[in-house]
Order: sequence, then C-alpha cells, then structure tokens
Amino acid sequence: MDTVEVTFKLSFTSEQMGRAKAYVEDMKKHPKRVYWVGKKDKNDDELIYSQIAHRILSGFYNNYDPVFAKKQIMSMVSQ
Repeated sequence: MDTVEVTFKLSFTSEQMGRAKAYVEDMKKHPKRVYWVGKKDKNDDELIYSQIAHRILSGFYNNYDPVFAKKQIMSMVSQ
C-alpha cells in the first residue's frame, strides 16, 4: 500500500466549531469508544480541529459540491 502525506488548509464557521466542541465533550463521557483509538495524547484543541477536518473532508468525499469545497478547502499540498 502506498501512502502520501498531505496538508490541508481549511476554513470553517463558528457553527462548525461549536458542533466539533460539543462532539468532543460528548466523547469524553465515553472513554471506551473507538473514537479514542490513536487520540490518547491529544489535547482538546487538537481533537476539535481534527473533528472539523474529518467532517469537512469526509463530507466532500461522500457528497462533493465543488462550489462549497472551494470555500472550505483553501489549499492542499502533497509531500
């Protein structure tokens, strides 16, 4: 399997930030969920931003809207 490291620059709304914060707070109540695999040493900001990125990127993968994507994915660099 090949791998590539990619860096994204995303924009997000205050509503998206609020939903991500609420999601992370809810996940703290469920320490045995699969969500926590690989996230043991991450702080709240890292968890919140990764949740925002996950939602944005998985949404584009499943429901690609080029106009909306253009507003949120500001740049992408493959290394």
